[in-house]
Amino acid sequence: MLVHSRAARWALWALFLVLFLPLFALPFLVILAASFSTTWSGAFPSGATLTHYQDIAQGDSLDALTASLVTAFAAGVLALAAGTWAALAADALRRRGRRVIDALFMLPVAVPSVVVGLSLLVAFSQPPILLNGTRQIVIAAHAILVTAFAYQSVSAAVARLDPAYEQSAASLGARPWYVLLRVKLPLLLPSLTAAAGLCFALSMGELSATMMLYPPDWLPLPVKIFAATDRGALFAGAALAVVLMAATLLVLLAVGRVRTRASYR
Repeated sequence: MLVHSRAARWALWALFLVLFLPLFALPFLVILAASFSTTWSGAFPSGATLTHYQDIAQGDSLDALTASLVTAFAAGVLALAAGTWAALAADALRRRGRRVIDALFMLPVAVPSVVVGLSLLVAFSQPPILLNGTRQIVIAAHAILVTAFAYQSVSAAVARLDPAYEQSAASLGARPWYVLLRVKLPLLLPSLTAAAGLCFALSMGELSATMMLYPPDWLPLPVKIFAATDRGALFAGAALAVVLMAATLLVLLAVGRVRTRASYR
């Protein structure tokens, strides 16, 4: 900290706890407690049980989790590929060209995600490209929504790269594709993994566009959580939310370890 007084440090820690606990930690703790409960007792849930998690293991909730994981992984890969390609291409353009690319890739996050879902529903409900009612349209919607974040993350990393590495490789006779694969992309690997983790997490929690597009045989977990809470099954919905958070955190921790190793290469 930049505060050297012990009293001031204690005051800042107290302020942090006062703001952090009610705004961030307490809601998650309540959801965790509700996932093991059957009733409400005052302001907090009560009645310990494992029934909600047993129902998840025996029902179709695992299929919903699988649908979310597959959608997030596929959308993350597509978004990372498109965002990286666009960031590298924009870096070679003049400032006006980069501004145009920036505006195009930020457009999906400048409008509500439900608008993105509606636009895909209208665009791909007729031949020659008929995706309505398929899982591919859900993956496409997620990819469109998270590509902007991949593009921004990789663009910032590309702008920080020292051009001396590329110039040295080129002066030694390396072809452009070799410079890209063996010099530029390895240097961008920490930022690429960070962007992949962000895209995955955002896709795992996406609901608005998914509600408009998902087919009956491809029900992502956020939609199932919404359906459970909408019909009054609050405790079952809390258990599903805990499973969603746990799966997302595990993947993010794995991506974080890859990013840490890439940073020390």
